[in-house]
Amino acid sequence: MACTKRTLAFLLMLAFVGVSLGAVHKVGDSTGWTSLGNIDYLKWASTKNFHVGDSLLFQYNPQFHNVMQVTHDDFQSCNGTSAIASYTSGSDSVTLKRPGHFYFLCGVPGHCQAGQKVDVLVKSSSKAPIASPSPSTLGSSPANPPSEMLGAPGPAQSSALSLIFSKNSLAWSLVAVGGVFGFAFYF
Repeated sequence: MACTKRTLAFLLMLAFVGVSLGAVHKVGDSTGWTSLGNIDYLKWASTKNFHVGDSLLFQYNPQFHNVMQVTHDDFQSCNGTSAIASYTSGSDSVTLKRPGHFYFLCGVPGHCQAGQKVDVLVKSSSKAPIASPSPSTLGSSPANPPSEMLGAPGPAQSSALSLIFSKNSLAWSLVAVGGVFGFAFYF
């Protein structure tokens, strides 16, 4: 009987953790975020499947590059002056918290025009989401925080609200699982 409860608790833990974690996509794969090397970021994005809860990892030399999240119009014109969010650490993780288009570019003059920009289309998660009780305090924070986290409007964007995923979801899942394990061991 106790073994069955432990097995059930373990399976519940796996379910919670699986729902909480999204994929991490390193932008540009091994090349990273750069204007050198002839990387086509639009082609890179077209080969990936992005879902709500996934993260983009921008790795770059902060002396020469940055990351600006921009609107569709600013993306088209390579204008980073009125960015929704700007990142400058050199290793920035951006969680994709809703379906729709997300637009990023390098704000260093000439880099966007040389192709250092990416349009990411995020699909709804196929997993049942767990809402996080508070915004994530882990990972890098934008130098210029957006008023609505990652809400760059796109040409065909849904206005439906989506549940927020964050790295805190893992912590809450582990707390819940700990409660289940404690309950399972209690009996």
